[in-house]
Parts: sequence; structure tokens; C-alpha cells
Amino acid sequence: MNNRLTQEQLRKIVAEVGELDLRRQQELEANQVREILMELDLPPELLEDAMVQLRRREALAVQERRQRWIAGSALACLIIAIAGTGFWMWQGQQSLNRVAAQQDRITLVQDDGGNLEAVTRPAEVVYRVTLRDAPVDKTLSLRCDWLDPGGQVVKQVQYETRTITTAVWDTRCRYIIGAEAVPGNWMVKLWMGNRLLSDATLEVK
Repeated sequence: MNNRLTQEQLRKIVAEVGELDLRRQQELEANQVREILMELDLPPELLEDAMVQLRRREALAVQERRQRWIAGSALACLIIAIAGTGFWMWQGQQSLNRVAAQQDRITLVQDDGGNLEAVTRPAEVVYRVTLRDAPVDKTLSLRCDWLDPGGQVVKQVQYETRTITTAVWDTRCRYIIGAEAVPGNWMVKLWMGNRLLSDATLEVK
């Protein structure tokens, strides 16, 4: 066994011995305590009970400190969790706020690439909207309202997109305009929550 010490180890040992010596000097023997109690005109026979009470209070103080530390740690974790959830929700909302319509058009079911401005009843039409800044790896809850010339919503379609794979995303909703439909200028609106993303008009003959 190597008993050689470095200067740093020697310094630490000297400090430790000094602290132990100081602690020993500060501790009193039971006989010394009894003498002090007698000098103070206090009953020395209560020393053992007093020692039990003292140890109990010290143990209670340690337990209270531990409980405060546990409660503080739990509260800190809760605050961090709430803040993290709030930040995650805020980020999600910011990402939804960026979603906008890049292009929209009305077509027949057979899409010829154009934009239908007028249609003769009956007909099945499709409202096609290209979104930009769509949230990749998420879905969007959308609503499509078809309004007659009087402004009444005659058809409301609520749907959820497939999982979005690109920031530019195509979505669509269909409506069958029956032979009994009121002729005139119809309107279709695409909503995300309470936010209008796009709208278009169509003349129904």
C-alpha cells in the first residue's frame, strides 16, 4: 500500500482533522451538561427526556426540509410541464395561423384543369383548394359551406384531411346541385375553425 500523500491530499487531511477536533471540543459530556443544568437551577434528571425531545425535533426538521424539497421539486416539474405544453400548443397554433389558400377553383367531377364559372342544373361540382404552409405530418379539420343566392347555407361538409405530407396540399369538397336548386349566383366557402381560408362563386342556371 502506498502511504505517500500529495500536497493537496495533505491539505485536505489537515482541514478534516481540524474540523473533527473543533466538533469534539464543542460536544459536551452528559456529566458536564448535568453540572450546567444544576448551576442554572434546572432539574438534571430531565436531561434524557430533553435529549429525546431534541433528537425528535431535529429529525422532524430534517423531514420537513425533505418534504419541502420534494414539494418544491414537484411544483417545479409541474410548472415546466405546463410551460412546455403551453409552448407546444402555441407553436401548433402558430403553424395553423400560417395556413392559407394558394389557389382555388370550382370544377365538375371530371377535372379539366379550368375554373367553372357557370353550370346547368343538375350537376355535381367540386371545390378544389390548394393550401400553402400546411402542417406536415398533421391533419387539418376543415368545413365547406355551400350557400344559395339568398345566402343560406344549404350544404355543410365537415371533414378532416389525410395526414399532410407536403407544405403545399390539395383539398376538395363536393356538392350535387339538384334540378330543384334555386338559380342564381351560388357561393362556396372553405373554413378552418373560425377562419375563412377561401371562397368562390358559381352561377347556377
